[in-house]
Parts: sequence; C-alpha cells; structure tokens
Amino acid sequence: MFERFKRLLLGKPRDIEDPQVFHSISLIAFLAWVGLGADGLSSSAYGPDEAFRALGQHHYLAIALVVAIAFTVFIISYAYSRIIEHFPFGGGGYVVASKLLGPRWGVVSGSALLVDYVFTISVSIAAGADACFSFLPLSWHPWKFPIEFAVILALMVMNVRGVKESVTVLMPIFMLFLVTHVVLIGGTLLTSAGNFPAVAADVHAGFAHDMATIGFMGIFALFLHSYSMGAGTYTGIEAVSNGLQIMREPKVQTAQRTMLYMAVSLAVTAGGIALSYLLVHAQPVAGKTMNAVLTDAFSRRLTFLGPNAQHAFAVVTLLSESVLLFVAAQTGFIDAPRVMANMANDSWLPHRFRTLSDRLTMQDGVILTSTAAILTLLYTHGETSTLVLMYSINVFLTFSLSESGMVRYWLRHRRRYPDWARHIVIHLIGLVLCASILVVSVYEKFTEGGWVTLALTAGLIAVCLIIKRHYQWVRRNLSRLDEILASLPVEPAKQAPAPDRKSPTAILLVGGYGGLGIHSLLTIQRLFPNYFKNFVFISVGVIDSASFKGVEEVEEMRQHTEESLKRYVELANHWGLAADYRFGIGIEVLEEAEKLCLGVSKEFPRSIVFTGKLVFEQERWFQRLLHNETAYQLQRRLQFAGLNTMVLPVRVMAPAPAQTAAASAAA
Repeated sequence: MFERFKRLLLGKPRDIEDPQVFHSISLIAFLAWVGLGADGLSSSAYGPDEAFRALGQHHYLAIALVVAIAFTVFIISYAYSRIIEHFPFGGGGYVVASKLLGPRWGVVSGSALLVDYVFTISVSIAAGADACFSFLPLSWHPWKFPIEFAVILALMVMNVRGVKESVTVLMPIFMLFLVTHVVLIGGTLLTSAGNFPAVAADVHAGFAHDMATIGFMGIFALFLHSYSMGAGTYTGIEAVSNGLQIMREPKVQTAQRTMLYMAVSLAVTAGGIALSYLLVHAQPVAGKTMNAVLTDAFSRRLTFLGPNAQHAFAVVTLLSESVLLFVAAQTGFIDAPRVMANMANDSWLPHRFRTLSDRLTMQDGVILTSTAAILTLLYTHGETSTLVLMYSINVFLTFSLSESGMVRYWLRHRRRYPDWARHIVIHLIGLVLCASILVVSVYEKFTEGGWVTLALTAGLIAVCLIIKRHYQWVRRNLSRLDEILASLPVEPAKQAPAPDRKSPTAILLVGGYGGLGIHSLLTIQRLFPNYFKNFVFISVGVIDSASFKGVEEVEEMRQHTEESLKRYVELANHWGLAADYRFGIGIEVLEEAEKLCLGVSKEFPRSIVFTGKLVFEQERWFQRLLHNETAYQLQRRLQFAGLNTMVLPVRVMAPAPAQTAAASAAA
C-alpha cells in the first residue's frame, strides 16, 4: 500500500539507461526562464518595495534607483553569461571560486549559496503570502503560517517528482504574472503621461531642498541605504549558471538565452515598478505591500471599468504576484540540491547528497532544503522585511567571489589571449559593483539581522571543513592500505581453471580496483584457506549527480566498471584462482547489488556473499551520516532471501609511523 501511494505521489521510476530520459527531464530556454528566472522576476515584488520604503519622503531618488537597478541587472547578467562560457558544465559560484580561487574560497562560496537558497525559498514564500493576504481581511492573517508551510511541502513533492514536471505545472502562473504586470506598469506610464512635467518639477524641488539641507553626501548616503535595502532585487541572477545541468543541448546557448530573458524581464519589471511608485505618489499602508498600494491606485484610474472590474483586476494582479513568488521558491529547490551535490563530490558535505532517487532527482538535498526553509520561517515568524535583510548579503558575497575569480583568470592568462583586456573589463566593473554592494549591505544590515546570515554561513563553513578533514583522514588510511598491498610479492602466473558451478563460490562485492578490494580477497583466503574454488567479483557503477549528464557518461561509467572488474579477475587468475565478474549500472548500490547477488547465487548454488565495511576504532554518531550502511543493509536483505552473507571489516585507524613501517615489512 505504501509503495502504491509513493508511486501515485511521486510517479514511476525512470530508467537511467533510456537515451530519451535526458531529453525528457531537460529544459528549453523558455522553461528554464520559468523555473530559474521566476526567482529574479518575482524579486520585483519585494526588492523595489524595500528600497522605496527606505527613501522615506525623499521619493525623487526613485529616478536614480530605476537607473541603478537596470544597470546592476545588466552588468551582473552579462558577467554571468561570460562565466557560463568558461564553465559549460554548470556549478555557478561554487565551481568558479573553487577552480579559479582555490578550494577554501570555493567552500565559502558554496556555503553562502546554500544559505542563500534556503532564504530564496523562505523569502519567496513569505512575500507570496504577504501579497496574497494584502487583499484579504486582517482576521484571516493567522492562516499565513499554515499556508506557507503547505506551499513548501507541495513544492518539495513536485521537485522530488522531477524538475521539468514542476516547471510545467507552474508555467501558466508565470505567464499570468507577466501579462498583469505589463498592463500594470505600461498602464501606469500611459495614465501618468500628462503628469510628467509635474513629477519632474517635484523631483527637481526635492533634490534642491535636500542639497540645501543635508548636502550631496547626505543624499548619496540616503541613496546607498535605499539601494542596499533593495539588493534582494538581484538575488536570482546566478541561478541560471548553477542550474546549467538541467538545460537542453546546446547547454551554453540555452543558458545564455535564459539569462537574457531573465535580465530584460527583471530590469523592466523592477525598474518599472519603482518608477510607478513615484508616478502614483505611493505611500506605505499597514497590512499591504507597496505593490498592493500601486495596484489599487492604478485600478482606480481605470474609470472605463466598473468598481467590481477594477477590484477584480487588482485581485488577479496581486494573486498572480503571490503565486509567482511561490513559484520563485522553485529556484531554491532546483539549485540548492545541485550545489550540495557539487560540494559532496568534493567531500565538503556527506557523499549521500550526490546520489539520485529513482526519479533521477537529488531527493536528500530537496528534503533538507525544505526543512531548513521551514525552520527559517519559524525563526523569523515569516516577516518578509526581516528575511530580506538577511537575504542579499550572501548573494553579493558569491557574486564578488565569482567576479574575483574571473578577474584573476584573465590576468593569469593575458599572454595566451591577446584580447584579454576586452574580456576583463566587464568582470572588473562587476567586481567593483558587487563588492561595493556587499560592503554597504553588511554595514547597513549587520545589526538588523545581517549578523544571523554571516553566523549561519560561518557555521556551515566550519561544518564543511570538519567533514572534509574526516574524509581526507579516511582517504589517507585507505591509501596507506594501497601502499602496503602494492608491496606484496608477485608470484609467477598460474594456469587458472575454469569456474565450476557446483564448487564453493565466493561472491565478492568490490568498487574500483585498489587495495580495499585486494584486501577483501586476501582476507577471504586467510579465513577460508583453499575452500572457495570460484570467485565472482561484483560491482555496481553508480550514476550520481557528477556523472548524470548524458548517454555518453553512462556508457563511460559502464566501461570503467567493467575494466576494474577485469583487473580483479586477472589478479585472481594470476594466483591460480577460477574467477568471473558481473556488473550493473544504477543510481543506488543496494537494489542493483541485491539483484546481481541473487542472480549469481542461482548460477553458483554453493555460494557465500562477501562485502566490506569501514570500521572505526572509536565509533562516532556522525560516521553513519558520512559513511553509508550499505553492507549491513545488503546483508539483511540477502540473508532474508536465504543467501549467506558475511561483512568483512576494514579497520580505519591512524597508526604510528613505526607501525606502518612494520606492516609494510610484514607484507
């Protein structure tokens, strides 16, 4: 019953070896714009709002804000389009910083991105609820929290089903937002055309008054404060470079087209809304967003419509904005698991975050991101203004690191590329712009909630460093095992007999060819001297986030797995042992290994399965998180199926130098 419910909710498993699967889950530029661009476009609901509120009564500065918004969007977007050309396999700020600045800067960028994507979800959901409840009675507001949690859970389920499915479902909402906001902004400009001289006079008078009272530096400080408060407007721009893996081929051109769509739509929408605030003389109203105030003011200008039609337009516009903000949370669900997977591939996070579910999604990352977003909403009580304060700092930290990496790249390769000066200019401008916004944002927002963002990011970086140190320690121990086994004396090759299906058979699960597998083979010989007449080596090639790119990568994994198994067979034959191999390709070791072992046991009825398990001298709770329990789970399954299974311990300890030397001598 549970399995039937799971399949109804999530859909049937996808076949990793189906060539069409990569086409069916990838996105064309338009769908990528919906899935990844919604975050940037929806930020027009709260970015200009926060910036305009920060102006106080100095509304004339909205003109400068419009110019600054458009300039910032196009500079950052163009810079990231160039980054996409240099990193066509995606990864965004984490990969750029890791490759160009070094692994330590990479983990800083990756940690900042993860915290930022959690805020992407929580800010989008909270702002969406605010927009939705702007046209509802205050007595309904206690329902905001439950609705926010329900939306996060619904998006989590859709993303576990698959990225393309979730984007397709949300596309009509995206289009409704575009249509209503084109009417809103364009209609405001048209109906205000006759008031342009009066607005221009107000802007001139306001500027002259402030020059006489607070001076140019005071005006500039006020503008910087407002600009930094609206920095959330630019938060979704990097999402395209992070989500390059889900793009339809050719990925680079698709991503750059998506980036263009995002830049134009965001600059026009955010800048147009900020300008519209000025044209309708919008003033903050308790319980309403600034966009709700703007929509009400514009709908009242539609005198050719009746009161009911005016109200209906306002409700539809705000509802589309509300739901698009919910759609914008999709960016966090798409990109956060991919950043986790990239960091897990480099051992900054537990390796399980790079695995795929049977729907070919990074399920663990989606679930963890959803949980973190819910906790963030609980901590901030769903206050959009608080979340926006905490939100944009990490965005510009990542932007600054990415631009620094590209500047360093062109400086180091200036002799190779004669036109390097032309390429570096955009990244220098982007670096100065992003670093300036970062400094101002930290200064302006530190005591108001920015310190929480920095503390969370620093804490995550510390955790990543600890995890990396543990994996390096384990890797050093296993490499020491390789060194010891490499010194084993090599006997002359023996004529290996053919496998006898009726004789005792050892089924040995191995990974890549190395000391760990050889250690297991020798352990079996030591425990059961001359008992097993046949050895069957089994290996599962795991398709994870790093290798899930296309049919070619699946075939490459198949060849690599088979070559490793052939080397084990050659080694066993060299020692005069009858040997054979079996392998499979899948997204998860357990299911595929169970199927292979049961299949081999039917060929060789007198067989026992052997698998290895890392055993630590002092067991810690976190070791189960960092190292899977596949060996014990497989043992339980196979024993239940009537197949004897033995787990061989592989001790992981840090021996003293003298012990290492003695072990080598003994070998």
